[in-house]
Amino acid sequence: MTVPIHRRLTDEFRSRIASGRWPEGSRAPSEAELCKEFSVSRGPVRQAIAALRADGLLVGGQGRPSLVRRSAPIHEASVLGSLTAWAVAQGRTPGQRTVLQSRHAADADLADRLDVEVGDPVLTIVRARTLDGEPALLETMSFVWDVGRVLMEFDPDSGSINRFMLDQGIDLYSSTHHVDAVAATVQDREHLGVDEGTPMMRVRRTTEDSTGRVIECATDRYVPGQCAISITNRLTAAGGRSQIRLA
Repeated sequence: MTVPIHRRLTDEFRSRIASGRWPEGSRAPSEAELCKEFSVSRGPVRQAIAALRADGLLVGGQGRPSLVRRSAPIHEASVLGSLTAWAVAQGRTPGQRTVLQSRHAADADLADRLDVEVGDPVLTIVRARTLDGEPALLETMSFVWDVGRVLMEFDPDSGSINRFMLDQGIDLYSSTHHVDAVAATVQDREHLGVDEGTPMMRVRRTTEDSTGRVIECATDRYVPGQCAISITNRLTAAGGRSQIRLA
């Protein structure tokens, strides 16, 4: 089977970063430069760059040159919501059981979070996630329909949704997280085995593409003891960053 152009470009760019051909801290070539070098259109180049951003190998952008980061911090994959990549990097074994995969009309709350109209079609996926076989969190993800339509071809029990989206060329650019504490509900008890009322950490995430369009919103509810938050701020070209680490 022929490997898609954007996957070949992604592998080539990773190789250049790993070898030092693109030195850490240097400006990455522009889209125009890469299109000219590889004789391809902007689409595959943008998809490859988006994959490197998701892995933390390119930072910056939005009017500034992208900068190369050779050693991606372990947590960077999780910043855009990939528990699978995050757990594997920590030497843990992730698992998942799909509770729901449904195309439905957006209610008022989802319409607000996804910036769509009430009644617009969206896709919602709910999964109970495990780490080393133990219940870890209940994740609820909702996607605008042009992304959801692609995800209807994916088996949520098979692994990383983020990895599948990147492989399909979906533009995952940035995410915003809001963290608070909530009490466990009947649904948490049913799928995670925690008692109702147990304090849980809730992480609400909004993901945007490189144009600033919201494409996903998610809510993760963590079993106590499975996750901790640590924040590191650095005065660099890339700005500060937040780290979500396994407990």
